[in-house]
Amino acid sequence: MQNQSRIVIENIAPQINQGTVFIKRVVNEIVNVTADVLVDGHDVLQASLLYKHESEKKWSEIRMQPTSNDGYIASFQTTKQGFYAYKIEGWVDYALNWQHGIGRKIDDHQHVSSELLEGSELITAILKKVNKDDKAYLTHLIKIFKTKDAYNEAIREATSERLTHILESNPEKFLTQNSNEFAVYVDRLKARFSTWYEFFPRSASKTEGIHGTFNDCHRLLPRIAQMGFDTLYFPPIHPIGEVNRKGKNNTTVAQEGDVGSTWGIGSKHGGHKDIHPELGSLDDFKNLVSEAKKQGIEVAMDYALQAAPDHPWVKEHPDWFKWRPDGTVQYAENPPKKYQDILPIYWETKDYKNLWQECLDTFLYWIDCGINVFRVDNPHTKPYYFWGWVIAEIKKQHPDVLFLAEAFTRPKVMQQLAKQGYTQSYTYFTWRDSKHELIEYMNDLTKTNQREYMRPNFWPNTPDINPYHLQGAPESKYLQRYALAATLSSNIGIYGPVFEQMIDTPIVGKEEYYMSEKFQLCNYDWFKENKVTHLISKINQIRKENESYQQTNNIQFLETGNEQIIAFYKWNDERTNETLTVISLDAYHSQAGSVQLPLNELRVSHEYKIEVVDLITRNSYNWYNEWNYVELHTTLPFHIFKINK
Repeated sequence: MQNQSRIVIENIAPQINQGTVFIKRVVNEIVNVTADVLVDGHDVLQASLLYKHESEKKWSEIRMQPTSNDGYIASFQTTKQGFYAYKIEGWVDYALNWQHGIGRKIDDHQHVSSELLEGSELITAILKKVNKDDKAYLTHLIKIFKTKDAYNEAIREATSERLTHILESNPEKFLTQNSNEFAVYVDRLKARFSTWYEFFPRSASKTEGIHGTFNDCHRLLPRIAQMGFDTLYFPPIHPIGEVNRKGKNNTTVAQEGDVGSTWGIGSKHGGHKDIHPELGSLDDFKNLVSEAKKQGIEVAMDYALQAAPDHPWVKEHPDWFKWRPDGTVQYAENPPKKYQDILPIYWETKDYKNLWQECLDTFLYWIDCGINVFRVDNPHTKPYYFWGWVIAEIKKQHPDVLFLAEAFTRPKVMQQLAKQGYTQSYTYFTWRDSKHELIEYMNDLTKTNQREYMRPNFWPNTPDINPYHLQGAPESKYLQRYALAATLSSNIGIYGPVFEQMIDTPIVGKEEYYMSEKFQLCNYDWFKENKVTHLISKINQIRKENESYQQTNNIQFLETGNEQIIAFYKWNDERTNETLTVISLDAYHSQAGSVQLPLNELRVSHEYKIEVVDLITRNSYNWYNEWNYVELHTTLPFHIFKINK
């Protein structure tokens, strides 16, 4: 039997994959819901947005407002972490339909005594819903609608705003139509706004050639906090395999004293639930995590599901690896790259349930040690549905835990990982350098439905990637790239101190660091200061003080008349914090242009004055025109303006 309802609800947004994938928000963000809602004929229809948190039994309701072409819109705010459900309900509102019809007849000077009697029946039906004052008012209407001598009063009250408000607030829903339910997962604010700093703790020693420890890292925490970073990410801290250990510069034969790649996890000293003995003890690690929190920094761990040939799993769970006819296991490869020191997990093993459980238990072990942020290595080389399962299981118990997907791969693969529940995602920003590339990529991330589920994290460099545009680059290029990352995206990170100290010697012809820290100890002057460290600190402080930089999707690019200058406007939800960023993309020459202000978005007329304050230099300027001159030099290749109106 077909549904008797006359309402059609379609084109609901936001939704991903017909609602099989949840959208994402953080606490106190808004979900703007739109839909097309139609009814046959000319009757008045109504639609509501219904929503509830997973802890609630009753739906909250917000009446949707018509837009254009049968479109409707409403919004709700996510006030708690966890899942919300939302759906749309539509119905023909016979009471409002009656009021609309009688109003048109009254305007046409038609006699409407019969229509008033119909109205009295509709009003009688809602008497039980209204408050005392409204009940008295409606009772009076019922009386005058039936009284010939009160006809003039009756037709006046039949179209009154008070009656309209009562009918709208107390609908009699008949033959309602409900859409499917859709889900939104709500994280803590750090999911949307975070500033990451990566370094190898084994390089934290004061003495060159001596393996660093967690205790050595304590002296670096104030520096990282002062620079404005709130997330400290460590590459794997587990025992490093001794079989097939890599030597310096990724050589296949390790020499005596070579420390190996931290991603070659597992040895006689243990596996994924153990700590490399030269870094210190578990208590040392917990103490470091605790001290970092006192300074406003969360420690993020690397979670890499792979094993060195001497990892305990290889002997204890041989079925978790795929053995070749000659009794060996094929090492990991991503041609032309070879990882002789790493064995990939065999995810098609018949023992997959125990494998999955052990992977979950590993997460839970480190969560119990105080870790709530994980950077996951190469998640695209593991089954998508495994990630959907394991992330969901963790979130049930630990909603504060966040996951960053390190996957520099095909776009739809990266998007699928985000759909499976990853909180944040590495991106192609590392390689996007021209104005056209940056705008095109940002529009792809923020103007398509990716904005609903994929949170980008912009990294100018990583231990794996020394991009060509940073190799041999001047200081201005490093300033430019950090300013771009920090103002375009609300989640950012750098691999340091390599980035801020502009250590950029490459392997010739490759986007890799020569004498890579991945395969050796490095010794740094950790407290060296320069213009890059100074401006990183200032930019990070600006991000903390200006909400417009604390989300990514709120961006509008502006015309500059110069392909070497990129400019964009950002704002917070209330439009109480508005900023204008102008960045030169030329690292070698000064550039000038004119920025076109977004007058409509700024909500100012053509006769106006706005003040823009450069948050770096503290210089202020009064702008009176839609187009305004800017000039940028290599000494400071960007303006970060706060807009005052």
